Amino acid sequence: MAEQALVTGATGFVGAAVARALIAEGFAVRALARQHSPRTNLEGLAVEVAEGDLTDPASLKRAAAGCTAVFHVAADYRLWTRDAAAMFRVNVEGSRAVILAAMEAGARRIVYTSSVATLGIPGGGVSGDESTPVGFADMIGPYKQSKFKAEEAVRRLIAEKNAPVVIVNPSTPIGPGDVKPTPTGRMIVEAARGRMPAFVDTGLNVVHVDDVAAGHILALRKGRVGERYVLGGENMALGDILAEIARLCGRRPPTIRIPHGAVLPIAVLAEAWARLIPGAAEPFVTVDGIKMARKKMFFSSAKAARELGYVSRPAVRALEDAVDWFRRHGRLG
Repeated sequence: MAEQALVTGATGFVGAAVARALIAEGFAVRALARQHSPRTNLEGLAVEVAEGDLTDPASLKRAAAGCTAVFHVAADYRLWTRDAAAMFRVNVEGSRAVILAAMEAGARRIVYTSSVATLGIPGGGVSGDESTPVGFADMIGPYKQSKFKAEEAVRRLIAEKNAPVVIVNPSTPIGPGDVKPTPTGRMIVEAARGRMPAFVDTGLNVVHVDDVAAGHILALRKGRVGERYVLGGENMALGDILAEIARLCGRRPPTIRIPHGAVLPIAVLAEAWARLIPGAAEPFVTVDGIKMARKKMFFSSAKAARELGYVSRPAVRALEDAVDWFRRHGRLG
């Protein structure tokens, strides 16, 4: 009989990749999904859907029943929000509720998906890792703050209740299935459509979403309870990322580099406009995003490679798959 695994966030980008990887490994997968969540990423997958919500502990208990492995991937991932308190409820209280539900169900191992957003960044292009010093005061904006507090809450459950949790910290996943899309996916789409003629001097650690998913399964099987593992790929300057996307789309790469200070007023105006318009989408340029971009967000996955056997493909392969997926799904015009 196949081992039963629950995946929260399975309708989303990383969660769907984790679900696909688990199915390929022979797991019976149960996907937690909100009642009205789009389920495009679950089409064609042999998953059992359990309707529930991170803010409804009773639904989490029902979803976790009978599962020996739980992957808590779901999160409210936005760089701008009208309601920071709601983001904290989902990311902090929701994470705590999932861990408690999994423990009550008797799960032998829980993999909690945190983020490199909770880690320190040394600056100067030096890569951060699991041990880089950082505090709450270093967290910029509600998303990073809520993920930092969520990881703290999970760590308390490990220490106080012996929760069998392994923590993974993905960097910047890209690839197929970014249906929303994520903030990074939006950047890829805009660049592919020739709508990013300029850029700021920053950098990201780019990783294929399927490598992140494989890292989750490695964490389940080989990770040490209470430890965290960066699941990253290749460090790339933003200018190089945009140049590669331009090459893939047959466009000229952007060459204009704008100072961070020059973009900040644009972000302020974009956020003010979004607040005035009911139902407006997240601004493409945000104040928190510009503040974060002042440091190159470079990270090392050496610990995951050493302890889990984690590997990642070249970033160009991830960019190719992302552009191809967006093109095939009509996102590039």
